[in-house]
Amino acid sequence: MHGFFVTNIAKITNIMNLKELEIRLIRIESLLTCQKMILNLKEAAFYIGLSQSYLYKLTSSRRIPCYKPLGKFLYFKKDELDNWLLRNRNVTKKEIEKTALSYVTLNKKGETHE
Repeated sequence: MHGFFVTNIAKITNIMNLKELEIRLIRIESLLTCQKMILNLKEAAFYIGLSQSYLYKLTSSRRIPCYKPLGKFLYFKKDELDNWLLRNRNVTKKEIEKTALSYVTLNKKGETHE
């Protein structure tokens, strides 16, 4: 009976080591992807955190920049994906307050600005 538990513990340890290796491999792949300047569909989807099908839908509706040098395969510039991700920036509360204060200061009643 003791041998049964030892064997199972060894199997569990091997499985845990394989999972750890898989996680490390995914991290390495993501680091390598981040180093590339041009990404294919799979890499781009992974890079921006979308499914490949949704990314393809975005390209079909021309809502994300992409390239089709051979008319079939999709490629993406990493810097354009970065810009696409950072579009439609929300202003901070502090920026709104600064703009409001500037507006009030410049538009006080009774003052003329010429």
